[in-house]
Amino acid sequence: MAADDLPVLIVGDVHGDIERLFVALKPYPADRWHTIFLGDLVDYGLFGVGCMRYARDRPNTEVLLGNHEVAMLSALHDPSRVGFYISIGGQQHDLDELRKDQPLQEWMKARPLLLKLEDGTLVQHCGNDDYRMLLGEQRSDVVDTINTNGRLVLEGGDAHLLWTVMSGKGVFATQPDRLDRWLELTGSRRVVFGHTPHHQAQPASYHGGKAINFDGGLARAHYRRAAPLAASVGPLPP
Repeated sequence: MAADDLPVLIVGDVHGDIERLFVALKPYPADRWHTIFLGDLVDYGLFGVGCMRYARDRPNTEVLLGNHEVAMLSALHDPSRVGFYISIGGQQHDLDELRKDQPLQEWMKARPLLLKLEDGTLVQHCGNDDYRMLLGEQRSDVVDTINTNGRLVLEGGDAHLLWTVMSGKGVFATQPDRLDRWLELTGSRRVVFGHTPHHQAQPASYHGGKAINFDGGLARAHYRRAAPLAASVGPLPP
């Protein structure tokens, strides 16, 4: 069965905790689910590169670029950015491992920033509309334009420029008018994201389900607590 015909499984920020990731995915076989990772597979935990390779190789799976992958690519390209990368939870051994894996680097650079599903759901890493900074004057195909321009930034060796775009404070939970404008701009009925922990037992839903946060704090090394797995990993609601 093609991935588009399968029910959608959302995976929030993993941050290198491959053990909890495996446990969380056990009820969801890859051949029965269209899996979408929201980005930030790396940093804080010890197995960021391992998480990326696993997500890349899992059948019927798509992976979005997160701000921590952006910081990792920036540190790889520019040694002066390594200190910043380490300060936000980056792991030197993961950076060294990625440096030796050119195919994985190219795969990372090709990841989309946004994903539009057939049911009108927009999937992105951060619960913010700062992605608009990648639009310019183009408004005809917003999602494709943002993805294309993001890829051009990465290919140009300017990954650090994406950090600002993708690291803003989540606003959709508290600013419904801004959320509505973003949904209208992208032609979407709702948006799913991660990036900002919500501290609930299930993915946090805002404004009648028009915004859903799947960052439930899966990674123990980042959040210092054993958050419920179902807060970060679960089926996309109807």
